[in-house]
Amino acid sequence: MGSLTKSVRTRRAALIPAAVAALTASASGCGIVGGGSPADLDVISVSSPQFRDGDPLPSGYSCKGDLGNPPLRWSGTSGAKSVALVVDDNAAGDKAMVHWVVFNIEPDTTELAENGIPRGARQGQTTSGKVGYVPPCQPNDSYRFTVYALNEKLDLPQGAPLSESLATIASHTIARGRLTAADIE
Repeated sequence: MGSLTKSVRTRRAALIPAAVAALTASASGCGIVGGGSPADLDVISVSSPQFRDGDPLPSGYSCKGDLGNPPLRWSGTSGAKSVALVVDDNAAGDKAMVHWVVFNIEPDTTELAENGIPRGARQGQTTSGKVGYVPPCQPNDSYRFTVYALNEKLDLPQGAPLSESLATIASHTIARGRLTAADIE
């Protein structure tokens, strides 16, 4: 039984770079999760009342705290059929982690409450296989809270596999914006 669990973890770890790469690729070949900004994507403004872009993530939203996800606000999703959110880190290769995937957020929604998801939204699996917010834990990493405007509501179930969620979000993205937390307080 232990070797099966190790085998599943090994396969899951091997899929993470591919899953992040799927979201990194768009129809134009430019970055979605990564640093690129495709010319054909509109820009979404993303902020939080708890930290500014480039500031450390308050420890209450990390594995040191118990606040859950930080509150977020965004604008610039007009014309979208739904909105998605992906929280990932800047680690390279097999150390990259996706900490949260939320999709099918109603397009007129412009904020996310602390430790909550909007009514009707669904969550996909994270790198660890968990469904829900997995608080960041690695000091000296940057954590990206990326909001995507999508051209349709996604036909994915609650708990959808990470690689499927990321690939589907990437294929339907029409705009994106990001708030980055540099390190953890």
